[in-house]
Amino acid sequence: MSAELREAVRLLRDGGIICHACEGVWGFACDPFIESAVQRILEIKQRPQSKGLIVIADNASQFEPELSQLTSDIRSRVEACWPGRTTWLLPTVRFPEWIVGDHSTVAARVPGHEQARTIAAMFEKPIVSTSANVANETPCLTEIETRQKFGSIVDYVVTGAIAQATGPSAIFDALTGDQIR
Repeated sequence: MSAELREAVRLLRDGGIICHACEGVWGFACDPFIESAVQRILEIKQRPQSKGLIVIADNASQFEPELSQLTSDIRSRVEACWPGRTTWLLPTVRFPEWIVGDHSTVAARVPGHEQARTIAAMFEKPIVSTSANVANETPCLTEIETRQKFGSIVDYVVTGAIAQATGPSAIFDALTGDQIR
C-alpha cells in the first residue's frame, strides 16, 4: 500500500472526494453513505440526483446484500462479468436515495482496473465511482487533464492512468438482462 493510496482512502473516510483512474475514463470517488460528499460530486458534475450513481467494490462479496436477492442463474451471470467493464443494476435496500436516485436498484461494478479495486479494497466497502466530467461533456482521459479541470475542486487526485478501454462501462439490468448503456 502506497502512502498516496492511504491518503486517498483517509480522505474518503473523512467525507472527501478524490479522482482516480479506471478502465476507460477518470472518475470522481467518495463514500456513498456520506450525503454531503455525494452532493459535492453531483454539484461538480451538474448532474441531477434522480439519475443515480455507480458504486464500485474490490470484489463481488462487497455487494452480497444485493447479490443475495438474485436467483443463482442471474447471480452467476453478474459475477462472471467481474472484474470488468460491466455495471449491473441490482436490487438494493441499503444504498440511500442520493445514490440510487429515482430507482430501486443500485448500479454496481467490480472494475477491471487494479488501482480502482485497490482503493475500494483499502476502503473496505463500496465507493462511488462516476466519470470525472461535467454532465454532457467528455470525461477526463488523462491525469493531467483531470488535475487541470478538477484538481482545485476535489480533495485529492491519485496518480495513475486509465487502462486500454474506451469510454465508460456498459450498464445492464440484472433482472431483465437489458442493456441500459
